[in-house]
Amino acid sequence: MTSFGLLYAIRSYIESLSAEKGYSEHTCRAYFRDLLEFEAFLEGKREQEDLLTIKTVDALMIREYLAFLYRINKKSTIARKISAIRSFFKFLMRFGVIENNPAEGILTPKQEKTVPVHLSVDEAFHLLDSMTGDSLSDLRNRAMFETLYSTGLRVSELAGINISDLDVHTGVVRVYGKGGKERIVPIGRKAIVAIQAYREKLRVECGDPAEKNEALFLNKNKGRLTTRSIARILDRHAKACGLPSPVSPHALRHTFATHMLDAGADLRAVQELLGHERLSTTQKYTHVSIDRLMKTYDKAHPRK
Repeated sequence: MTSFGLLYAIRSYIESLSAEKGYSEHTCRAYFRDLLEFEAFLEGKREQEDLLTIKTVDALMIREYLAFLYRINKKSTIARKISAIRSFFKFLMRFGVIENNPAEGILTPKQEKTVPVHLSVDEAFHLLDSMTGDSLSDLRNRAMFETLYSTGLRVSELAGINISDLDVHTGVVRVYGKGGKERIVPIGRKAIVAIQAYREKLRVECGDPAEKNEALFLNKNKGRLTTRSIARILDRHAKACGLPSPVSPHALRHTFATHMLDAGADLRAVQELLGHERLSTTQKYTHVSIDRLMKTYDKAHPRK
């Protein structure tokens, strides 16, 4: 513990993220790393004779840290770090450790608008149709990526699907998103057929693995696939069929959203399908659709 107890407070905060809010291990680790960097900065600025406590951390110190971040980080990274600090002090206020949040008035850097990386319809079909093998791993991979494109799931949600979460009769799958929030998502017939082919092959070759592991998608040791393994498999397939590399699972999620909106899906419906808490998060996908719409307008309208 440091001389002003900040490290102890940070650890308590991270524990609350996991226990109370259900944040993933990855998210907790990222918040912890960001806050440790902040703590190290304050320690580096502290004079030997100064006595710092959590209560003496003020807005000026945070602004100095912000200026430091601007020299070495992108705006998106700075925004994340400031968000972690603001949330941390909000946590301390809730438990009466401090009376005011020194990060409350710190403005988050304005983010550059970027178009999400996504595949065209032809590229998406080419990727999925190139998975033609009939080995167990081939069938599993096709089933996984048909599911990703069909549902727009996060890769962590895909890895977390259990057999009991899939209802092939009604064509829906239950997933657990950020913060452990549950939602029901439609899944297309092609994905269901691919999953059934994979599970049948698995049953024939290995018996019923559901007795030992109820995960829907399994690795070669019959354990649950990790998100990193799924990303590596997808990247390998993308390279093999000549698509721009790397193609990540998140790119398939972007592809799902873009193609849905291009086909006329309601923005709020897509928000619900993706499990976005804010509509503004989903709206970034509309830029792609609007660009295409403007090109069509420019080509077709006689009096543009």
